[in-house]
Amino acid sequence: MTKHHAANKRYLKIVEWSDEDDCFVGQAPGLFYGGCHGDDEAKVYRELCKLVDLVLEDFDETGDPLPPATAGKRYSGRFNLRVGEDLHKLLAIRSLKDGDSLNSYCVKALRRAVGIEPDPRQ
Repeated sequence: MTKHHAANKRYLKIVEWSDEDDCFVGQAPGLFYGGCHGDDEAKVYRELCKLVDLVLEDFDETGDPLPPATAGKRYSGRFNLRVGEDLHKLLAIRSLKDGDSLNSYCVKALRRAVGIEPDPRQ
């Protein structure tokens, strides 16, 4: 059994149900690809924490720097997105047709794409 690594708390751990896999899947985005899975959500989380410890121990052994922390990260709500000229034009035309600013139109489209209803403030 691995000792709890001091940096473990710095990394986001996600356990969610996967209809495709018909089980809970645990992952630590930004730290490693893949993860663990099982039928018991709590057990998957505990296993995920152990995996994070093992990965962090490997970083210690190799002397490689740890990836940037992902837990508790704050977001500004702004990011730049390069979409290419053709898509930019299409989005601009569609936003004009809908009577929206390009930004508002794109926010609504992104919210729909990830399964979030459009923000009523938009």
